[in-house]
Amino acid sequence: MIETIVFDVGETLTKDDRHWASWADWLQVPRHTVSALVGAVVARGGNGADALRLISPDMDIASAYHAREAAGRGEHLDETDLYPDVRPALGGLQKLGLRVIVAGNQTSRAAELLRDLDLPADLVVTSGDWGVAKPDPAFFTRVLEVSQAGPRETLYVGDHPADDIFPARQAGLRTAHIRRGPWGHLWAQDEAVAEAADWQIDSLTTLASLISR
Repeated sequence: MIETIVFDVGETLTKDDRHWASWADWLQVPRHTVSALVGAVVARGGNGADALRLISPDMDIASAYHAREAAGRGEHLDETDLYPDVRPALGGLQKLGLRVIVAGNQTSRAAELLRDLDLPADLVVTSGDWGVAKPDPAFFTRVLEVSQAGPRETLYVGDHPADDIFPARQAGLRTAHIRRGPWGHLWAQDEAVAEAADWQIDSLTTLASLISR
């Protein structure tokens, strides 16, 4: 029986629109350029930082991040960045007595912003807090440390197969692949994803009924 549900952040709980739009504005290129490059690069196995370097090959991502923060154009998250099913889904799971954790690949600053949203979660933590990021197995070791439940009683919910579903499965966790955002839709019909995921869902609000069966 599932006792703890752990949620990825980007394109699981939050929309990434603002994040990539802000990078496009900083680099002074059209927003569609950044979005399209991120999609193309991630689809072939890269990551968002690789896409940004296609626009500015000599850019140091960490230095640019700090420059944006210093200029008052750094990370921002508010209620409008959440998918509309987040609060009812997480709150409903807590009411069922489940431990709810938010744990994704974000900066420590993003963790602060997420905690400021006062989500119905028992713990909000990011890779920036832990110093280790998905898909590193050590990330999921940390997940199990805070889960307060065994691997088969812990469910990880995410949209990205390589970062979420496959490594969580390899760590022994149960998994749910959400068909939302570019990666959720891109790999929704992939046989390997369907095999690795215990459930494939279109909305977070379906989790309560699925895990009770």
